[in-house]
Parts: sequence; C-alpha cells; structure tokens
Amino acid sequence: MRLFPAAQTSISVPIEPNSDASLPPRRSKQVYLSLGSNRGDRVANLKRAMEELGKAGIAVQRVSSFYKTEPVDFGPQAWFLNCAVEASTELMPMQLLKAVKSVERALGRRPGVSKGPRPIDIDILLYENVVVRTAVLSIPHERMNERRFVLIPLRELAPGARHPVSKRTVTELLQDSSDLSQVVRYKG
Repeated sequence: MRLFPAAQTSISVPIEPNSDASLPPRRSKQVYLSLGSNRGDRVANLKRAMEELGKAGIAVQRVSSFYKTEPVDFGPQAWFLNCAVEASTELMPMQLLKAVKSVERALGRRPGVSKGPRPIDIDILLYENVVVRTAVLSIPHERMNERRFVLIPLRELAPGARHPVSKRTVTELLQDSSDLSQVVRYKG
C-alpha cells in the first residue's frame, strides 16, 4: 500500500472591501429614552447627556419638558430631574445599551447603590416595536408602566406610542398606573 502526502492546495479568492454601495442601507430606528439626575447640576447633567448621546450615534430629535420627581424605590435622597427623549439611531439594541452605559460613565456614573443617588441615569424605554429580554437588557423597560416619572414625560412626546407587549398606549398606561409619586413640571 502506498501512502501519498496530503494534497496541499491553496485557493485564492479575491476579497473586495465592503463599500457603502454594496451594503443595504441601514435604516434609522426610533427609540425613546428616559433621562434622570439627582446629583450635581441636574439641568447641566441632562443637557450634557443629550450632547454625549449625539456623539455616540444616538441623535436626539425631541425632548420633553423637565420634571422634578420624587425618588422611587430608595430613600431618602434628593429629588430627581427627569425628561424623556425621542431619538434615532442605527445602533442595534445591545449596541445602544453599550453606548448609553458609556455616556453614563462619561458623566460620572459609577456602580453603587441600586436606585441610589446618581449624576445621570439613562434607560431605554422603547426601541421601535422590538421586544428584548436578556439578563442585561429589557426592552420595553420592564417597569416603565409602573412609573409616573417615566410615563408623564413620555406622554408629552408620544401619547399614542404603544407598548409592544401589552399593546396599550402611553396615555393608557399612565391612566392605569398605581404610582402615586409626585411629578412636577420644572420651572428653572
């Protein structure tokens, strides 16, 4: 029996660099975020967060009024200043989460007490009609329907937006919320 060495072949396939013309165009996605701050200059923190979101590929289109809101789930601590933003992005949900966390770190957010004081908190509320449930990301935000400090600013921007699971509008979610915390339009 004769053994032959294994054939060694080399195949060259020309690889063309991807160009924008060869890829399908990315469609920008509409997202809604909740922003909050209760440490430092709260107004400046919210405004800087919106600027940083833009640099991270999250283009803020519209911003609700700012609201002074009573802390929920952890106290005592200073009241928050909250708002909602409508934005567009080409980022996929996990990329969006990574970008949001990067903005929070850039503004001084550090791991600490859950629900405790923080210079900035950014939550992804809605991402088109997408539903994501992983260990690190829940879209729509799992507690948005329980929180007036989220729903009141969001209603200002998108009263008819539908929760992709319950199919209820933001206005309906707010009407049914059992949250009694204070949410007052900020006049600063």
